[in-house]
Amino acid sequence: MPDTTTTAQPLASQRHLFDLPRDIAYINCAYFGPFMNKAREAGIVGIDRRVHPWTISRSSFYDEVEEVRGLFARILGSSAEDVSIVPSSSYGLAVAAANLEIRKGQNVVVPQHEHSSNFYVWHKKALENGAAIRIVERPADGDWTAAVLARIDAGTAVVAMPNCHWSDGSLIDLVAIGAATRKVGGALVVDATQSVGAWPFDLAGVKPDYVMCSGYKWLFCPYVLSFLYVAPHRQTGSGIEFHGFNREGARESSGGSFEHVFEFEPGARRFDMGERSNFVSLPMAKVALGQLLSWGVASIAATLAPMTRRIAERAAELGLGAPRADRRLGHLIGLSNPKGWAPDIGAKLWQERVHVSLRGDRLRISPHVYNDQQDVDRLIAALRKHA
Repeated sequence: MPDTTTTAQPLASQRHLFDLPRDIAYINCAYFGPFMNKAREAGIVGIDRRVHPWTISRSSFYDEVEEVRGLFARILGSSAEDVSIVPSSSYGLAVAAANLEIRKGQNVVVPQHEHSSNFYVWHKKALENGAAIRIVERPADGDWTAAVLARIDAGTAVVAMPNCHWSDGSLIDLVAIGAATRKVGGALVVDATQSVGAWPFDLAGVKPDYVMCSGYKWLFCPYVLSFLYVAPHRQTGSGIEFHGFNREGARESSGGSFEHVFEFEPGARRFDMGERSNFVSLPMAKVALGQLLSWGVASIAATLAPMTRRIAERAAELGLGAPRADRRLGHLIGLSNPKGWAPDIGAKLWQERVHVSLRGDRLRISPHVYNDQQDVDRLIAALRKHA
């Protein structure tokens, strides 16, 4: 996958936009992205609207939904017509599974230790249809792409992949995997929760059938707000719940009609969740996504890649390992410990006011533009003490 950050300019520290005390090193965006100060203010305004519901008009149920849909589309590089508003990654993946055919004897390819949302749904679908789950074991040399390509064959119905492993940022080249999947007539489903917003996504090169992205991590959005990209050739499918807000003409109606409408709004809107018009979450998401676009995803990546590289280099001095620089995306990194991590390593680091996540046998470190050298120094000092 080409490095799209080489010409982008890194950002100066953006810590002033967040409420992060100086003595806390929060290097854990892959767990939860903190709210921006302006997003918090927008949420308070949204709460006040619900305190006074008579101020909410029919258009209020649509305007911010469409603004947020369009902002995410710009981050992903798609049309707003291709984006659905959903509550979670598991919901979006359930939509994909409900609309993809998997026949008896076929297989679904997933990486070993994949996140549960992108595993359970395919496990269930495969069992129900007499298909196999084909788990790609973590490669000893760190080359996930070659390992995945070796498991795709004529019987592959679905390849369910992230473009970096959620535990350590290991790269999975979705351009190559997308081409191999299409060659055998399979569908590519991407859980991009741990990359979109922090690293450029090559939608035109990957050509996925579906892309799922939770909003509460790298997109700085509230919980229970996520996004589902549905390729144009998949937009005649069916959602997994049914309501009136995404039906043709619903925006212009009073909301009190007795008539049932069976035509949908255009594009991927037919897959939207019910109660998508959250008057608190959407204003907050609008602020967050707008700020990401203002920074530029390539500039975010150009800021984070040197930071994770320094962390890897300094961690190596302590005897800790990390995926090779050319086999990982640059915004998050998982450190391995040859002695094994103590189960309470997270709690010990927390006592040092350093916040990261233990994921399996990897200590996952995920900075953002609010982090700086002082945070890195605090992390390394804590690791020196407790690793």
